Amino acid sequence: MLAVDKNIVPIEKIYRAKEVIKEVVQETPLQYMENFSKKYQAEIYFKREDLQVVRSYKIRGAYHKICQLPAESLSRGIVCASAGNHAQGVALACQKLKVTGTIFMPITTPQQKVDQVRMFGREYADIQLIGDTYDESYQAAALFCEQQQATFVHPFDDIDVIAGQGTVGLEIINQLSGIDTIILPVGGGGLASGVASVCKQCNPNIKVIGVEPEGAPSLSQSLKNSSNTNLKFIDKFVDGAAVQRMGDLTFGFCRDLLDETHTIPEGAICCNMLTLYNENAIVVEPAGALSISALESVKDQIKGKRVVCVVSGGNNDITRMEEIKERAMFYQGLKHYFMIRFPQRAGALREFVVEVLGPEDNISHFEYSKKHNRSKGPAVVGIELSKKEDFEPLLERMKAKGFLGEYLNQKPELFQYIV
Repeated sequence: MLAVDKNIVPIEKIYRAKEVIKEVVQETPLQYMENFSKKYQAEIYFKREDLQVVRSYKIRGAYHKICQLPAESLSRGIVCASAGNHAQGVALACQKLKVTGTIFMPITTPQQKVDQVRMFGREYADIQLIGDTYDESYQAAALFCEQQQATFVHPFDDIDVIAGQGTVGLEIINQLSGIDTIILPVGGGGLASGVASVCKQCNPNIKVIGVEPEGAPSLSQSLKNSSNTNLKFIDKFVDGAAVQRMGDLTFGFCRDLLDETHTIPEGAICCNMLTLYNENAIVVEPAGALSISALESVKDQIKGKRVVCVVSGGNNDITRMEEIKERAMFYQGLKHYFMIRFPQRAGALREFVVEVLGPEDNISHFEYSKKHNRSKGPAVVGIELSKKEDFEPLLERMKAKGFLGEYLNQKPELFQYIV
């Protein structure tokens, strides 16, 4: 049992949350994954929260929190700010409890997500599209709450929300014995706080590992600074786990309860998303692939062990697939961009294709820029390789033939305009 001076959600509170939400929340499968088990020489199981109602675990915390509110608070309405899974969870909870919910979302939110929130909330969800970012939507939501005396449901930094997310841990413990390791995605920290609280009270021998995207390491940086830290800049690609600052409550829980914390490159996450789709027919969002992507980082310590990866959500927008593929190939060293000044003579492009490119190399992107005199300027050329070992020979041929220009992969300020 964990020492009483540690931050922890009492197990009794999480058991009560399980009873509260059982009529709405599904018990999701714990699925043995043969291909991942063989690759990592371990018993790998996926906790499939992508199969949950609203396709993520967020309904657990949202529904539990709203159920704890007194009738007077409910009568003034519920408010949240989100462009993702929390918004859908709050919308469904409001619909089930017949409570009016005002849901603030950025104007930039994809229409698919707006439609999902409307579908789950029905007539009980009033969607307000305000601001270009989550922070602007949050500020609008906070002002609305102050004016209307409404109740704000935080996506993670709330003890009742955390207790609801902790029911994922209760299900895992009941579904499988002899677990050695549980791997969890960490964004705001609500899921990790709840599940780790369960593990440390039910079976403290389980190692609990938290995983963040490399571009948004709010927990890792906070642990390094020994205080909850606001990141100045984050990569928002892993939108379900990319926060500039995790909760003050959740930071305390994660600091005291997680045994390890890892950060994973966004490109590696994309590789695993494609593997899951191609080999297992599983569609996950970037945050849903975080725990799975950590297996490579811990492969030596999990050999022969029984490991559970929590797949947190499956709300992936199909329009993002091209970017996901691009990021994966970039991470694997298979996609390279150059700024090339082709000689202004006949046959230059043909020479590049025939004498510089290898037999299995492909041009995937080609775009001339225009000069003021309307003549052709340098060209941005994207090249796909079949294996990363072909890159150095390609560079040598480009240099020998006089085609080697600026390498854009190492210039993020330029690269962002291509990918």
